[in-house]
Amino acid sequence: MSDTHQELLQQFRQQILAASATGSAICIQGGASKSWYGESVAGDILDTRTYSGVIQYEPTELYITARAGTPLQEIENLLAQHGQMLAFEPPHFGETATLGGMVAAGLSGPRRATHGALRDYVLGVSMMNGKGEFLRFGGQVMKNVAGYDVSRLMAGSMGSLGLLLDITLKVMPRPACETSLAFAMSEQDALHVLNIWAGQALPISASCYHAGRLLIRLSGSESALRLAKQKLGGQELEQIHSYWAKLCDHEHHFFIPEDGLALLRLSLPSTAPALKIRSKSLIEWGGSQRWLWTHESMHSLREQVQAMGGHLTQFRYADPAQPIFTPLSVPLLKIHQHLKKTFDSASIFNRGRLFS
Repeated sequence: MSDTHQELLQQFRQQILAASATGSAICIQGGASKSWYGESVAGDILDTRTYSGVIQYEPTELYITARAGTPLQEIENLLAQHGQMLAFEPPHFGETATLGGMVAAGLSGPRRATHGALRDYVLGVSMMNGKGEFLRFGGQVMKNVAGYDVSRLMAGSMGSLGLLLDITLKVMPRPACETSLAFAMSEQDALHVLNIWAGQALPISASCYHAGRLLIRLSGSESALRLAKQKLGGQELEQIHSYWAKLCDHEHHFFIPEDGLALLRLSLPSTAPALKIRSKSLIEWGGSQRWLWTHESMHSLREQVQAMGGHLTQFRYADPAQPIFTPLSVPLLKIHQHLKKTFDSASIFNRGRLFS
């Protein structure tokens, strides 16, 4: 590690120790591309962008290690040069997105339903806790371990447990070929066929249903795509890679803000039926992720979603009078509180970002 990076770590440690001593809050922030996500948080900014750079990349071993402040676009450009990718297809929500922010937010893109979530690709992390201690978890390979893989706990923690420093991720080869198919059908029919296709050996890597049209993306070898197209039918759409990229980063026209409404993200079993409410909706992940704009009561909608085995998040443009995330049950909340106390006993990191 260079002297510059050692000095940065010492600066981070001094800021953390000072905040811990006084009980003041620290807001961990990279490129601030997702600063709107979660409950509002106050405190002195700890900017991670200066702690940047790729530490180790082994294309043949399918892993990369980089510092938390490294621009996400820099990581993806490097992988693309070697025909590789982050298979969970993380959204950027802006050019300033960083690697640490990506892991802290824990968000995955269109490939998530077939390739796994971000947390499935976290091999190891190093971090600094609320006592200024340097901790390292995991490694550079996927392996069976006794106990909980703490490194994956950082995915989606929203910076509430500590300061992410170095992150090791599993990477995957890019598919040889890709194409997309379009089908005209109702929402219920779309959910039905997506569940049927999910149980078959089809190279589907993304799906999206909106306004009477189902789109699926096929990824794989040329022969696999040819057989899938023959089996599924539909209208083939060429050169629409940008469609999936825009969908991932919410640049699709569906995500244009609706006056006075919050963008709701519903996580549901893929077999859950279409919701019988007045709303504008878009469905991804084979039916498991559903986006809504609606005037329906947030409380009653949350109850309906929970009864179906899912949960609801005010993803963006939230109503401050309502919780952003679905309130946890008492046992789960106690687990969260215990983890928070273990890593951040003075509660200085991103105070209130997840739960009060």
